[in-house]
Amino acid sequence: MSAAPALAHGRPDPRAWAELLRLPALFTVPGDALAGAAAATARPDRRTVLAIASSLCLYEAGMALNDWADRAEDAAERPHRPLPSGRIRPAAALGAACALTATGLALAARAGRPALTISVPLAATVWSYDLFLKRTPAGPFAMAAARGLDLLLGAAATGGGLRPALPSAALLSTHTLAVTTVSRHETRDGTPAAPVAALATTAVLAWLLPRRPPRHGPPPRRRHTRRRAATTTALTAAYAATVARPYLYAVLNPSPPLTQRAVGAGVRATIPLQAALAARTGAGATALFTVALAPVARRFARRVSVT
Repeated sequence: MSAAPALAHGRPDPRAWAELLRLPALFTVPGDALAGAAAATARPDRRTVLAIASSLCLYEAGMALNDWADRAEDAAERPHRPLPSGRIRPAAALGAACALTATGLALAARAGRPALTISVPLAATVWSYDLFLKRTPAGPFAMAAARGLDLLLGAAATGGGLRPALPSAALLSTHTLAVTTVSRHETRDGTPAAPVAALATTAVLAWLLPRRPPRHGPPPRRRHTRRRAATTTALTAAYAATVARPYLYAVLNPSPPLTQRAVGAGVRATIPLQAALAARTGAGATALFTVALAPVARRFARRVSVT
């Protein structure tokens, strides 16, 4: 049965919703809260799980709202997307965005007042980006702020202080700023400027990540320090390797297909970056769990685009 008759009878199209919500990108979300908890030197617990669930809901709310806000542009440039193709009604996408936002805020409230305090501006940033800021010079900065707030949500929910998590939030936000800047040219021919800047940003982050973050608490044993450094270096290399070649190809030929590949690689590289952020604070188990999400995300991305 075609998508149009299924929609006419009110039957949901799972494939269309997977495309609308860009499900493979979901695997880039749990690492935010986990890296935040690690940076705050707090052990993940039930509240961390609630923060992750809240982040997932707010992230997907942004995805649904993004297509609702872009439905006219997508009709001209990407008519295969779920809304312009008629597989999902615009009202359903908007309703999903509202419901997911409410659920995300409720889950953050369950994690405690500090988490709710972070989740409210996070939700406001997501909605502001999709509805007002996306096509303005402030757009990439709003997206970067959302990622940084998401990491701080994990720190706040787990009971750690926000100050120790600020350096990790800044590094994650910087990567997101670079990827979002590149994504502004993924539907039309652009210039090499954005991917060149993204390459330079990756190099700077790869240099900063292995450096020891500000220490809180007693100094670790020398053996643990060496292990932490080795793990962080390996994860940093994985982060850089994920994006270096796609960014370089986009520099040499900033066409929409290669730019979209670069954006997809930048989104996937968020996972090893989150893992490196956790490892540099000594949370080795958290780092390994986070990076294990990368092959799963890559596998799902072969079926559903993350851009």
